[in-house]
Amino acid sequence: MTFKYNHTSHSKKVVSAVLAGMMALSAGGAAMAAESTETGQGQTAAITNTAAPTGLFSDIKVGYWAEKHVYKLAYQGILLGNNGLFRPGDAVTQQEAVTMAIRFMNQEGQLNTDTAAALPTNMEVGNYFKPYVALALQLGLIDKTEESTVDVSKTSWGQKPASREWITKLLIRSLDKDAEAKAQNNQSTGFADNASISESGKGYVNLAVSLDLAKGVEGNKFNPTGSVTRAQLATFFSRGESLTDTTYPNTSTGYVTGLKDGQITLVVDGKAVNFAVNSSTPYFTKDSETRASATDMKLYTKVMIVGSAGVASYVEVVDATPQVESVEGTFARSLSGNKIGIFVGENYETYSYDEATAFIDQNGNAIKLSDITADSIIEVQRETFSADKKTVAIRVKSGIVNKSDSGVIAEVSTSGKTIKLVNAAGATEQFAYNDNLLITYQNRIMSVADLKAGSAVKYTVKDSVLQTITLSQGVEQSVRGTLVEIGGNQSTLTFKREGGSLEAKLLTEKPEVIINGIQDATLNDLITDATNGDQVELSLNSDDQVTRIQVIGRQMEPMNGVTVVSYNSKTKVLTVLDNNKKPFVFTLDEKTKLDYNTTKPTLAGLESILNDGRKLDLTYVGTRALSVKVIYKYEGTISNIDTTGRKISVLSGNQTITVPYTTAPTVEIYNKSGASLGDLKIGDKVTVTLGANQDVVQKVALNTVAQFEVVALEANSRIRVKSDLLTSQFYVDQAVLTGESGQTITPSQLTAGNLINVTFEGATPKAVQVVKRTLAEVTAVDASSVTLKQFNGQTETVPVSGSVKVVKSGSTLTSLSSLTVGDRVEMTKDTDNSTRFRVLTVMSKQFWSYDGVGNQILVKRETTADTNYRFALGSSVFVHQGDNTLSVQSLRDNDNIVLYLLNNVILEIQKQ
Repeated sequence: MTFKYNHTSHSKKVVSAVLAGMMALSAGGAAMAAESTETGQGQTAAITNTAAPTGLFSDIKVGYWAEKHVYKLAYQGILLGNNGLFRPGDAVTQQEAVTMAIRFMNQEGQLNTDTAAALPTNMEVGNYFKPYVALALQLGLIDKTEESTVDVSKTSWGQKPASREWITKLLIRSLDKDAEAKAQNNQSTGFADNASISESGKGYVNLAVSLDLAKGVEGNKFNPTGSVTRAQLATFFSRGESLTDTTYPNTSTGYVTGLKDGQITLVVDGKAVNFAVNSSTPYFTKDSETRASATDMKLYTKVMIVGSAGVASYVEVVDATPQVESVEGTFARSLSGNKIGIFVGENYETYSYDEATAFIDQNGNAIKLSDITADSIIEVQRETFSADKKTVAIRVKSGIVNKSDSGVIAEVSTSGKTIKLVNAAGATEQFAYNDNLLITYQNRIMSVADLKAGSAVKYTVKDSVLQTITLSQGVEQSVRGTLVEIGGNQSTLTFKREGGSLEAKLLTEKPEVIINGIQDATLNDLITDATNGDQVELSLNSDDQVTRIQVIGRQMEPMNGVTVVSYNSKTKVLTVLDNNKKPFVFTLDEKTKLDYNTTKPTLAGLESILNDGRKLDLTYVGTRALSVKVIYKYEGTISNIDTTGRKISVLSGNQTITVPYTTAPTVEIYNKSGASLGDLKIGDKVTVTLGANQDVVQKVALNTVAQFEVVALEANSRIRVKSDLLTSQFYVDQAVLTGESGQTITPSQLTAGNLINVTFEGATPKAVQVVKRTLAEVTAVDASSVTLKQFNGQTETVPVSGSVKVVKSGSTLTSLSSLTVGDRVEMTKDTDNSTRFRVLTVMSKQFWSYDGVGNQILVKRETTADTNYRFALGSSVFVHQGDNTLSVQSLRDNDNIVLYLLNNVILEIQKQ
């Protein structure tokens, strides 16, 4: 056939595909190819005896960014290697670029070695490339007059590296837009290096940019003389295949109808073709640059296989959606001639099946047709890629099951009221349950909460509903009661069950102890007493041993502001007077919690200051002192500051405490240096620290709460945080840390991205609370509630009472009416406990590329002067199309996307 550039739509389509990939070169990740090496004589010698590699190129490792494209084209015979090398980073020469384009278009059949004489004298190329260049001249892909003026004094025409401008001309002409490009030659390209683009090239660059095919490089430059690597050009040609109907002799595209060990069966043009595969066969998917696995191949999906002699050398999933249709109905009966009859609504229909049809029960297990009972609801699946529409599977969706069996619990869903089990035969099955389900272990009635994955059970089913479950072994469970005693060797525990009698349990070697407000609590921190012991929840393992003790309530009594009368260090007896001068006697022991003005209190250290007149706060059970705190500070709100009388009054609890000062006390406020009493006001929450004799104010620390985002966790419990883009750091080792649900956590459990409310005592963090962040779409809103659809698909209606803040377009509003259905929001609690909604910024863009190293994406510029085209991605960015979750790597050049950003960081990408 004759191939003319003015009249061949096929040529336009192919080269358009190449151009579409090629002009993304500015991002540095595109296409490739050539097939030659430099000889000692300065000519390029073609590698004609290595049409397809028998193994991997030694310089293309698994995981290399262009591996997929290099090997597809190599196995198709479009590109060649040399002695096991591909040389991906080498620049493509002009003769290589022309040769690759001709071969990619599958036009090698039009080559004529006699046409080599038609080359201009200055267009010196290697002998192998002469017919390719001659055919390109014939097709009008390169202009003979233009090429005759090229300087070839230092490098031959064929050996010149193909520049970006030269390839732009080549491709625009192949699109039959030569005249349109020339009409724009007198217009500036708008690039900073416009003067470096030849006058005859400006129109081509302008047209490529206006067609959204070309983009600049960093600094708003086009870089017209920049080169193109072999790996880049290979990627462009590979991606261009999806835009053309060019076929290759060793490439088959069809639908998977068989997957066996070592073999894939494709239906190609109505015929079944078998391909052998092995552990070294490379698998890829259309939407990913990295290798897939054989398990990613699914029946009835569209797949392309490159191979010969029935052996697959390259496998790519073109469309991962199974090409099947489903019909649901009520099974009536099996018929002769391999048919079944079902009722679809009120209509009776018949469907054929063959030996390849799979019969599956509602749990996904293989069954026989004879196992399907009348009136069962079934689904008939038929393939849609052939005229026969063969039945590929008949699946039971619901049938009547009555059985008794044994097995293992796999999963319990209390929301859906279903239990999944693996039965004695190893098959997985799922059944519903109701409130009548009887669960027992050793004649003791248990609850659904006691069923754990892995528990061995016996069970009965009637009418497809679980009736009984008998646990064959102990399970983890929880019990509550009052803690009475910890054994002397700390190996046993005695407690009184709620409404029951005393019980003793063995402790595991290191049971976990959880006490709110006590970090790294131990057994010694527990309060044991027959009547006033800790109220605890015990976790028991399958051997009935205590693995965890959580204090859920304490009965201790407080006594504040007492005055020491005497202390006997031998008997550990402390005598005090309360505020009404009534005497009390308490005994201290090794379990008494101590607190005085030191970071590591000891009983010996406390005894040295328990002198007559010392003020204390304490807690007790009976005559046992549980805690003793030397009053060295008061916490409360300022009720008066008398600078004339030199005294400060603080409302602490139900009493007002007035403390004098002789010299102006130190005032400490977070993030404020040089603070003084003038910076404090009535109603401020403060901590007033006393002098050594408890008689004067030494320091006043303002209690404040600030909100931060955790940037990093550093050594020695120091965290780096940011607020309003300002970064700071502080230690949290002395602070009480709690998670989103109020549970005690350690500093190591904080992670980058956590939003935290930090309570400061002056400049010292005293409490850190992780703030729950909900990212969602507003689906409904009224005066008192907001309905949100979270990124995980769950929908919840959030009642909003009290104050509310809506941060939108730079303004803070105080009404839910400021929210609009469709808004993407981050919902949190502010430091004042008000509900805060931060509305994400919305941008509609066209995707360009993904930078995995910098974790950011680049989008198409609105104009050549547009600098807002690079955006950082959040740590858990939500990428989706409708309700289908995607990966950012699946986005492709020119995809229309909507970005949702907070502080210029993308939290959601919606593909249109």
